Amino acid sequence: MSADRPVGIDELLERVRAGLDRVQAPEAYRAVQADEALLVDIRYAALRDRDGIIPGALVVERNELEWRLDPQGSHRAPEATSHDLRVVVVCNEGYASSLAAASLRQLGLHRATDLVGGFQAWRAAGLPVSSQRECSA
Repeated sequence: MSADRPVGIDELLERVRAGLDRVQAPEAYRAVQADEALLVDIRYAALRDRDGIIPGALVVERNELEWRLDPQGSHRAPEATSHDLRVVVVCNEGYASSLAAASLRQLGLHRATDLVGGFQAWRAAGLPVSSQRECSA
């Protein structure tokens, strides 16, 4: 396989996922409850408004993710404390989150991964979801 050959998104996604230890919703929930992982919701506002949010998840839209999660960055979120932090990225259905987790790994967050099936799998598993209104009240 030539390094110069363009790859399609399906192949890129397959390559990226091969390097991630992806987690299912119940495993992610247990890790968050045990304070062993930071759940990061990268869905855009319209999806959060429509479907709700995961209580306790750090909401960082995709276009800000690397800046907010880089432990050395000047714009980092307070939760971004170390390159050893286990980050579980959540998107809507588990596609964009795989690419986002790979990007975080390039920043040195070697335990970054994503949630198989995304927010929709979380909700389908019956795990906690709140409306945006409940959280802002």
